[in-house]
Order: sequence, then C-alpha cells, then structure tokens
Amino acid sequence: MPTTLQQRTIHTHVLSNQMVLVGEPTDSVQSAAFTLLIPSGSSTDSVDRQGLSSMLCDMVLRGAGARDSRALINDLEVLGVERGESVGVSQTSFSAASLADNLAEALTIYADIVRRPQLSASQLEFARQVCVQELRSVEDEPAQKLMNFLRQRSYPEPWGRSSCGTQQGISECALSDIQQQWSAHYRPNGTILGVAGNFEWSQLVEHVESLFGDWPTSSEQSSLQYKEEDVPVHHSHDSNQCHLGIGFPTVPYRHEDYLQAWAAVGVLSSGMSSRLFTEVRERRGLCYTVTASLQTQLDRARVFCYAGTSSERAQETLDVTYAELIRLGEGIEQQELDRLQAQIKSGLIMQQESTSARSGSLARDWYHLGRTRTLDEVGRLVDGLSSDSINQFLANNPPGNFTFATLGPQPLEQPIEV
Repeated sequence: MPTTLQQRTIHTHVLSNQMVLVGEPTDSVQSAAFTLLIPSGSSTDSVDRQGLSSMLCDMVLRGAGARDSRALINDLEVLGVERGESVGVSQTSFSAASLADNLAEALTIYADIVRRPQLSASQLEFARQVCVQELRSVEDEPAQKLMNFLRQRSYPEPWGRSSCGTQQGISECALSDIQQQWSAHYRPNGTILGVAGNFEWSQLVEHVESLFGDWPTSSEQSSLQYKEEDVPVHHSHDSNQCHLGIGFPTVPYRHEDYLQAWAAVGVLSSGMSSRLFTEVRERRGLCYTVTASLQTQLDRARVFCYAGTSSERAQETLDVTYAELIRLGEGIEQQELDRLQAQIKSGLIMQQESTSARSGSLARDWYHLGRTRTLDEVGRLVDGLSSDSINQFLANNPPGNFTFATLGPQPLEQPIEV
C-alpha cells in the first residue's frame, strides 16, 4: 500500500554570498526548527591540530555578539530552545527547535554565534578541558573506540578521523589556531540553513537576508590529503569482552542506487527480525549486541558492522557475522523487504511530525544532492523498492573488499576473502 504523507512545498533561496536557505513551511504544527551546517569538520583540521573544529564549536558558544557565555545560554533557554551541536567529518552542525513564534529571535542569536563569536582567551582552557573530557570518554567506551579504529582503517586520511581529535592536537591548539579556523571555515559559501515548521516563507527569507546577507565570502579550502597511517587490525584491551568490526564499501547518498544499498543494510540489521540479530544473537547466542549501518560521506560510503561478545566466543562471532555479510550478496527475500518497508513508512510519518528531524533532512539533502526531496517523493521511492531491484544491486555490488578491526585481549584470525 502506498505511503500517505501530507503534501508540503519546499522552497529554496540562495543568497548573493552563496549561502543556501531551504525551508518547508507547514501550519499543522506549532513549532519551528532549523539546522545550520557550517563547512568546518575534522577533515579540515591540520594534521597537528586534530580536534580544532571541535574546540571551535565549543568556543563559539562561549559568548557571541554582545552576550557573554552565561547570557547566551540564558537567552536561548528563555526562548525555550532545544539545541544541539556536533562536529562531523566535513561540517559542524548547529540545530535548534522552539515554538514557532521564537524562530526569528533564535536565528538572530545563532547569526551572532557563527558570525560574531567572542573567542575569548579567558574561555580557551575551559573549552580545552571539555574536549579533553570528551576524548577521555571514548577511552571508557570500547565500542566507540573500536569503531573509530575501523573508520581509520577504512578511509584514507583525513576522512576516517574521529571528530574528538587527538590528545596532542587538542593540547596544542592555541587561540590563534581557533581564530584562524573560524576565519577560514565559518563562511557563507558552503553554509546551508534548513528550516521546517510553522513560518511564513517570505518573512523568513527577509529575516535571513538581514542576518546573513552581508556575511563576506572566503575562499574554499580543500581538505589536505596526508600520508595514510598504518592503523593495526587488533588493539589490545584488558577485558573479558571483545569488540569486533567489519567494514566494506558501498555507494554514497548521492548515488542513484543509494536506496537499494540502504534497504539491503536494513534487511541485514533493522529490528529484531533482521538477519544479524536473528542469526548471530538469537539463534547462536554468540553476542550481546550486533549491528550494521550505512555511513555516507559526500563522495564515499561504507557499511560498518559491530559486535560485542565475550573473548571466548569472539572468533566464532566474527566468522558467523562475516558469513552473513557474504550471504547478503546472494540476495534478499520479498518478505524481508515487506517488514523493512513497514518500518520505513512509520519513520517517515514520525519525521513528518518532527520539525527538528525535517530541518536536518532538508539541509543534508541539499549538501548531498544539491536539491531537496519532499517526504512524499521519498515515500514513492520507498514504495518503488522491490526485492528484484535490491538483488540486482547486490549482484552488481556484493559485499567485499572488507576491512577488519578488533579490540580485546587477543587478536582474531581474519576470514579469508574468496
């Protein structure tokens, strides 16, 4: 049965400085949300200052415009803004959601944050300590640590970096480094603002033009390519548990077959009826968790699988998980796709009701595709999936060229790819 979604119109406005505004207004909600993507990510950090983008992200929130750190947070809380920020490989994302009446004022504050941060020397060590604590928290999360190793082994430098950076990089970041990073990468050309919720499009365009229209452009700087590091397959960890990861390449979001690839991974690991959960965890009882996800960058993508288990069962867990990846290349069954489509449709309905999720989707669509897609269009694409189309994709792109990483007391024997 086709997915029924509310018809909405998406608008686009490109400022003269090349900043892109995309918006999807609707009067069926009382909220509004925006996602602001800034072209500053871990791949833009210099090799000896890894973690610089994360420190900058923290610093811009420690005072901007006429507001010091306390006033900035207080004014956002008075507006009832639910906010979030994160640093990725290529971008820093700022998100905010509030009652629709507070959208304009929240945008005004964020214009100060990205355009006029104070970057005060008095806040530098506080920001450094926050980033150090985030880095240390990864040390306390073996699963996250393992996946960082797997990404480093899967992607060429600097595309496999952790956004947390390195201890040395964070410790050596000076205020001048942060100011230079802000000057080079917090710029309108490459910035995308996605807005969803209850607002008038013409008023939003006028307001965004007043906030960002005179923001001067700066030259785009390519991420530097560095010599690849020799990241070992196994990392010793004194524990009774073993964490293992397997990665393999697939097509990125912008590729015409992306939805086929994404659906194949959904059959592999989406819900309690998925193949990995059923075979590795339930039938064989080999591990306490097993997952797979498709993670895409602009020009490259990988499927990453993770399993956590006891050291005694680690080798068997690795072998069985690997076997399921090989079996995926043989194709899926229609009943597996039917279950997955039902889950996807439920997710689309819920995303329709979430302005935060929708603003993020609008911004990400523009970044990856250079255009946006309505939920109705996505719904039609999902309805158009078939086991035949997915199996044809898998026949042309079977899982292979695997990368392995393990974290535990003993190295494991890697499966031999045929």
